[in-house]
Amino acid sequence: MSQWLHQRPLHNPLPNPYPLSPRNSMTFQFQRPMLLVLNRTTLLVLLSLLVVLGVILPWTGTPGFMFPNATSSLAKWRDYTLSQAASFVAKNGTIIVCAVSQPYLPFLNNWLISISRQKHQDQVLVIAEDYATLYKVNGRWPGHAVLVPPAPDSQTAHKFGSQGFFNFTSRRPCHLLHILELGYNVMYNDVDMVWLKDPFPYLQGDHDVYFTDDMAAVKPLDHSHDLPPPGKKGRTYICSCMIYLRPTDGAKLVMKKWIEELQAEPWSKAKKANDQPAFNWALNKTAGQVDLYLLPQSAFPTGGLYFKNQTWVEETKGKHVIIHNNYITGFEKKIKRFRDFGLWLVDDHAVESPLGKL
Repeated sequence: MSQWLHQRPLHNPLPNPYPLSPRNSMTFQFQRPMLLVLNRTTLLVLLSLLVVLGVILPWTGTPGFMFPNATSSLAKWRDYTLSQAASFVAKNGTIIVCAVSQPYLPFLNNWLISISRQKHQDQVLVIAEDYATLYKVNGRWPGHAVLVPPAPDSQTAHKFGSQGFFNFTSRRPCHLLHILELGYNVMYNDVDMVWLKDPFPYLQGDHDVYFTDDMAAVKPLDHSHDLPPPGKKGRTYICSCMIYLRPTDGAKLVMKKWIEELQAEPWSKAKKANDQPAFNWALNKTAGQVDLYLLPQSAFPTGGLYFKNQTWVEETKGKHVIIHNNYITGFEKKIKRFRDFGLWLVDDHAVESPLGKL
């Protein structure tokens, strides 16, 4: 400011026929610095508004009159249907599906890196279970996420054994049935998995439903591909986290029965159910009507085997296809285990994910 107040007046070499009055002259001297300050202040205010409107409000639902472009973009994804999304991502009539809420985004990214290494990322459809996930994924990877309303409570959906977790996972067969009715083959994965090889060559034949055993007991390498016998609870222990379905009447029947079983045995405090027992009952009760196929254990081991039986891991080295980080609960524990086995890829390889570094 001082440089303006004490600057020597410049002498115009040409005489001005309309000289300023003393009052106007002083006003002119102070006008430029005041405008400069106002311009700087205005710019800072506008910049702050842009940050708020462009970053914060899209996550909370921006009023259209405040930020019409962002609102129309958000509305686009709110109105995006499962049918549209499936049509966009399907390759050779096949879709790879996961269901994700916001707390699981790091695991989604880890899983996507492993899929990208097998060149199947373009077939991935993320079923977002909250709007934050929908906007995050589609903001970085447009068209690859869809939300099927109503969205469950994302704050409780990540806690295994909770009612929120049950509500989250119990939507799975409905999503899969819808995709089957659209005419697509669909592979479902939980995102606490890592692909080491391309799984599609292992989906031999034209069976209706392909699945993996969740038991950690070692099977012979040439084990049967039939549905295993029931366990102590009168049902099998098939994992509901890795499923491949063809759009057949048999696969649709299993999904419908799965939905029925979930409705018949809802979550309660006394019996903290999840979706897997219902899936097993559905398989057991439709086994005579549906062509079922148990995938090889050496290629698709449960976490209770892969992470806890190093002798078996060495004996089957080179055969592993998809690794499931189950038989353990808690985000930090799962991440630590992945890191211990060199399977937490996001630390050093985030650039390989379609989402980049989150």
